[in-house]
Amino acid sequence: MADTHEIRAGLDGVVVAETRLSLVDGERGRLVVRGHDVEELARTRRFEDVAHLLWKDALPGSRERGALERELGAARVSAFALLPALREALSAPDGMAALRGALGSLHAAPAESGDALRVRLTAAVAVFAAAWSRLHSGAAPIAPDPALSHAADFLRCVRGAPADAALVDALDAYLVTVAEHGMNASTFTARVVASTGSDAISAAVAAVGALKGPLHGGAPGPVLDMLDGIGAPENAEAWLRAELDAGKRLMGLGHRVYRVRDPRAAVLERAVARLEANGGASRYLARARAVERVAVRVLAERYPTRKLDTNVEFYTAVLLDALGFARELFTPVFAVARVAGWLAHFEEERERGRLIRPDVRYVGALPAEAA
Repeated sequence: MADTHEIRAGLDGVVVAETRLSLVDGERGRLVVRGHDVEELARTRRFEDVAHLLWKDALPGSRERGALERELGAARVSAFALLPALREALSAPDGMAALRGALGSLHAAPAESGDALRVRLTAAVAVFAAAWSRLHSGAAPIAPDPALSHAADFLRCVRGAPADAALVDALDAYLVTVAEHGMNASTFTARVVASTGSDAISAAVAAVGALKGPLHGGAPGPVLDMLDGIGAPENAEAWLRAELDAGKRLMGLGHRVYRVRDPRAAVLERAVARLEANGGASRYLARARAVERVAVRVLAERYPTRKLDTNVEFYTAVLLDALGFARELFTPVFAVARVAGWLAHFEEERERGRLIRPDVRYVGALPAEAA
């Protein structure tokens, strides 16, 4: 009997769950996290606030924020104590491979609550990413300072010195902006693991493996490669057209969901501009803005029936470079933020309690019929 089920490659348009965590409106270019527009969260809140919002369905008061900051600080110290046993994992040449291996070594205590494990995993991702960055550059890891905020301490542990408030604010804006984003590939991976009844550590490791793929988390670094290749803005149109003629993708342009400019791109562009206004510097902001204008026009001319606009990775690259992060650290920094969303989705999927098990259509050979 013929199989009449429609196949949606990449699960485009397939709704697999209901969620209270975020709304990604691709037609209007809007991202709502637990009832709050991402632009407002990035402008007024820190990473701890949004982690609390995702995990507790409420923005914290000053006492609750302070408690979460202390918990994350203590958890960073505990994660740092594990580094001697993780030297082999953290010696991997790729930061995401190192993060995957280091997280995979963790174990949940039998009586450890969901709250405590979320904090421990979130702290561990930041500590392991910073430690890998230091080791990769030939420097020793820096012990965390539990008195600092999560963003401030991560910057300090990567850079080797305390960062000024403008840099911390810019990193917080980034962490807030990318902490949660609907049913993206790594979040779906975490939810599949959760649906099996497995643990949060396994879900986080699997999500890191998904984010490691260049089609999901690997584009911010190549955005800077593109801007370097273009050089002066007046070279942009010829360079971009040559790339398209060669069948290559333009990095930081186009998105599977958004049909207009990614709202996160606007948030991060403004964050870089604020950083510059407060004494910071960006090597790429002016060039990126000029290239973006040309790229959007060229894509509209080349693909008039498709809606291709700037995505989050375009200005992620500009912002993380302005913060002094090496390009190979960009995707691990993405994980430092997104782990908060992964763990919120893990809990939501566990509440649903149904194994995710889609069907597949077999198109291979069949045994020969007996005579």
